[in-house]
Amino acid sequence: MTEEKEKQELAEALGTEELGTGAAKPGPALDQDEGSIQSDPTRGSRKERVGMVVSDKPEKTVVVSVETLVRHPLYKKRVRRSKRFMVHDEQNAARTGDTVRIVETRPISARKRWRLGNIVSRAE
Repeated sequence: MTEEKEKQELAEALGTEELGTGAAKPGPALDQDEGSIQSDPTRGSRKERVGMVVSDKPEKTVVVSVETLVRHPLYKKRVRRSKRFMVHDEQNAARTGDTVRIVETRPISARKRWRLGNIVSRAE
């Protein structure tokens, strides 16, 4: 087969007349602004939590306990729930008892998916 014929078959398979710069099918509305940055309100916002450091034993890691108040589905009373997060602390700045802000990030290790944002207040 010649190169011209291969291009023609590929163009037919893709559903365009000819392969070229403007021959591709238009994508969704977000893809049409070629030079601008696409902003989607559901993407790019990272979760943030505020909690207390309960352990700083591991190297470059702290364990943060985050407490939330949830309403009991039957009794309607507010119940305190706590969850522990393994948090990456690059400078080993946080100590046990500190109140810290943590930010969601890419997986750093098997259990670490959060990193230390900043230290809100120090333990006394």
